[in-house]
Amino acid sequence: MKILGYRYVDVSEHSEAMVDFFQNKLGIENAWEDTEEYRGGIFKAGESWLEFWHKNECMMPVKMLQLVVDDADAFAEHAREQGVEVHGPIEEHGEKMYSTTAPDGMPVTILSSL
Repeated sequence: MKILGYRYVDVSEHSEAMVDFFQNKLGIENAWEDTEEYRGGIFKAGESWLEFWHKNECMMPVKMLQLVVDDADAFAEHAREQGVEVHGPIEEHGEKMYSTTAPDGMPVTILSSL
């Protein structure tokens, strides 16, 4: 079991300011081009990245952490053995994902490539 990276996802009314800050103020390349449905930004660093999305009808406000791992099944099983309630898996977008909730209520996703 190995963590390859982290993804921090923030869907909020602050997304435009956050994208401007990382892209224009800090000069980090935005890997996302806005569409009518999704406005935001993806700022990558290796296997880790930050995502900021404008809340809309399809995307409710949330802050989420995604753990990118080499084997989602093994990582989820380890978490279950430690008493963590883990849901899944589901397979979407070429990834296998499990979900859980951190003690502070933040959604956490455990995922690996298929």
